[in-house]
Amino acid sequence: MSFTAPTASARRLRRLAERRARRRPTLIALGVAAAVLATSGFTGAMPVSQAEASSTLAGYSLASYSSTVRTAAAIAVEDPVATAEDVQDVLDAADAAIDAADTVESDVESADLDVETDIDDIVTDDLADAVGALENTSTSTHEILVTTLSENVTELTADVREDVAELRSDLDDAIAKKKAEEEAAEKARLEAEARAEAEREAAAQASSTPVAAAPPTASSGDNSPAGAQAAAYGMLGSYGWGDDQFGCLVSLWNKESGWNYQAYNASSGATGIPQALPGSKMASAGADWQTNAATQVRWGLGYIAGRYGSPCNAWGHSQSVGWY
Repeated sequence: MSFTAPTASARRLRRLAERRARRRPTLIALGVAAAVLATSGFTGAMPVSQAEASSTLAGYSLASYSSTVRTAAAIAVEDPVATAEDVQDVLDAADAAIDAADTVESDVESADLDVETDIDDIVTDDLADAVGALENTSTSTHEILVTTLSENVTELTADVREDVAELRSDLDDAIAKKKAEEEAAEKARLEAEARAEAEREAAAQASSTPVAAAPPTASSGDNSPAGAQAAAYGMLGSYGWGDDQFGCLVSLWNKESGWNYQAYNASSGATGIPQALPGSKMASAGADWQTNAATQVRWGLGYIAGRYGSPCNAWGHSQSVGWY
């Protein structure tokens, strides 16, 4: 047979029922208390009339008692009579419990969160009534009644404290839940921003990567830009590069020289299609480096292979720093 733990609502209802049972008004007990007070004093108390005792209780609702009130006879036999100091301690504890209830209720309203425990579950009216009755009862003339009222105030105070603790716990749980939800939302927002940024960077990189140009048709001895590109395209395979590298190479040497074999940078001395510095370096690819675009292309491809590994790597470096 499985066991299912009671819900918080069920626990509250059960607790409230138990409290009602403890708080059942005992008219007989108080009748005995009034009768005892009317006929004799206890431990030196001055005798009082039944009418006077009843008048003392007139402003206090019996339904607000929080504990099973023991009879005056039992109190007289078993319990010491409350002293003025005892009564003050009881009243101070009750005031503190009422203040704590007011504070937690204010905190719940300020937080504006859904909590498991209803604010209305904390009933301080009964405690306030009991405090008023105790304050208005003289210790010197109603010792037995003061002791009984003190016990009622003490039990009501404990009930209010229990309710305050439960409501405070529920509020803390609600605040923690809200914080966790906010942190999760912030994490999701940051992750979405990171994905969007990555997509923007990928799109920017894709737009900056040249689209491979249509392979040119080679013609022997053609030093025009088209002829130089045709020669370069024919040499790619010997370096292990595919057609995807040709677009990067076209963009790189368009930027450097416009594929003009006679290009010369007067400020730096860079020469030819690959802008070799100095131009005489290209003699390693052929003695005709000054007049043959294909020779310049061959030297330039060898330089790119040795320094960058591929035309697209060289183009990326050129975009980043302005040269290759």
